[in-house]
Amino acid sequence: MISIEEAQQIILSHTGLLGTEEVPLLHALHRVIAEDVYAPWDIPGADHSAMDGYTFAYDDVQGGSLEVCGFLPAGVAPTEPVSPGCAMKIMTGAPIPPGCDTVVPVEDVLEEGTTIRLRGMVKRGDHIRRRGEEVNAGDLVVASGSLLRPPEIGILSSLGKTTATVFRKARVAVLSTGDELLQPGSIPEPGKIINSNSTSIAAQLLEAGAEPLMLGIARDDLETTRRKISDGLQADLLVTTGGVSVGDRDFVREALLDLGGEIKFWKVAMKPGKPVAFAMVRGKPVFALPGNPVAAMVAFEQFVRPALLTMMGHARILRPVVRGTLEEAIRNRGGRPHFVRVSVRLEEGRYRLAATGDQGSARLSSLTSGNGLVKLPPDAAIVAGSEVEVLLLDRHFEMGHP
Repeated sequence: MISIEEAQQIILSHTGLLGTEEVPLLHALHRVIAEDVYAPWDIPGADHSAMDGYTFAYDDVQGGSLEVCGFLPAGVAPTEPVSPGCAMKIMTGAPIPPGCDTVVPVEDVLEEGTTIRLRGMVKRGDHIRRRGEEVNAGDLVVASGSLLRPPEIGILSSLGKTTATVFRKARVAVLSTGDELLQPGSIPEPGKIINSNSTSIAAQLLEAGAEPLMLGIARDDLETTRRKISDGLQADLLVTTGGVSVGDRDFVREALLDLGGEIKFWKVAMKPGKPVAFAMVRGKPVFALPGNPVAAMVAFEQFVRPALLTMMGHARILRPVVRGTLEEAIRNRGGRPHFVRVSVRLEEGRYRLAATGDQGSARLSSLTSGNGLVKLPPDAAIVAGSEVEVLLLDRHFEMGHP
């Protein structure tokens, strides 16, 4: 067996970037841009008012009052200067007319017929957003390799962009193996179980931004397994679950070798998830994950997700890790690192952790009632109240808040 870290290094050493594609701007959300984008113009394009109020020349204020000489709504470009001693009513976003250099908000003036009286102190240049104060023409606004969040989408739109060149979504084939499996939607039968693995893995793929391609179930014979795996090699990456251990009817490893694959590792020192393999077959990465549902999902988090994010251009490929306080003692009696499923909550600025009960690798409920993983070293016992590192699985925790 190799360590988790060694396995991750091997995987990433065989993982390269996918190609790029141009997509409509909104379809680029949460994807990685593959081009530098420079500003074709200044933002703002002119000095404009930051408030609804009145604009005037600061030097024209005599005795705190001014004559109102007009109205300037947003969307109108003024050409005539404001007469000396006058103020023009102006709306937020409207360009500052020639001759004016200050804005006072409407709530800070007393309106007296056709004149206004300033209620307090005013400074030259108040409440004006200057041309180019956000972006100057020629500035690099979004660099290649940036993750496009809503703010990036917005600023690209302000530059006139309607499309973006982004790294392509990974197309990932998903295959479950086993004679005992029934398709989702089936009625359970004696000796049979519903195939939840493919659906769970597909959901993890979607969350990572990839596109799952469902191959169904490979029955427990070498020819069927080999054919299904060969079909999956049409995708960018293949994930299988089950059939990778040492049982008489575990054919995934043999099928990979028959197809000319090179197995880079088989078995990782971790619990759950020990019987996991990684191979390169016809230039495509193949992940053979365990059949137990929790083991498959934990192995996906450790190995498949970082590879996918790397392929799709992401710089941040690992889930965030924070420190939290254990509310109960946890223990690892084995010789492999154990990923303990925990429930994480934020209270008064501190993360609180509680184990999710029975930690069996077939119990999906240990994940559904949790949102984090604590990596417990071999033969370790940690008492309640201790601070430990926890890997956050829920996206809503990634910015440090629930």
